[in-house]
Amino acid sequence: MTTADTNAPERVPPTPSHTVGPFYGYALPFRGGEEIAPLGHPDTITVHGYVLDGEGEPLPDALVELWGPRPDGSVPRVDGSIRRDPATGGYAGRNGVEFTGWGRVQTAANGHWYARTLRPGARGGSAPYLSVCVFARGLLVHLFTRIYLPCDAAALATDPLLTRVGDRRDTLIASDEGAGVYGFDIRLQGEGETVFLEFQ
Repeated sequence: MTTADTNAPERVPPTPSHTVGPFYGYALPFRGGEEIAPLGHPDTITVHGYVLDGEGEPLPDALVELWGPRPDGSVPRVDGSIRRDPATGGYAGRNGVEFTGWGRVQTAANGHWYARTLRPGARGGSAPYLSVCVFARGLLVHLFTRIYLPCDAAALATDPLLTRVGDRRDTLIASDEGAGVYGFDIRLQGEGETVFLEFQ
């Protein structure tokens, strides 16, 4: 038998198709990832929305990561978002006191996500915003964007990033739903696609 016999196109079965991954829902979500704000903090806000594909359909297995400064604009430098129990090695959760500024949320079956965090303060000449990273099926590279809060019209009008994106700026500004709740849908492509950022 020769190598040519077994490698002939008519003898080699087709490669099966594969679902495009990666799949993030198995190891990356953690209990309490959406509860970023310390319990009972007076500057707590809730940000929520849907992750939608190009057809406007919700993604039930996307992950949304959020980072944000404290209300005074300072960046937290404390550990503690994913603590381990030193005795068992199991997940111990947040301590409910430290504000790390970071959280990770998995979308629900209907594509909805929410997070409770502290109202971000302005820093570096920008209007107050939360940094966002989106992981989803079919995305081989995660996407970065921002969520601006519609609190200060003057700051939004002069924000360096918002002035550069022109008429697409509304895709970066959350809607104020009252009582410290803000709505923000993340559209991966198509009509009303969210502005995504590239870091170099």
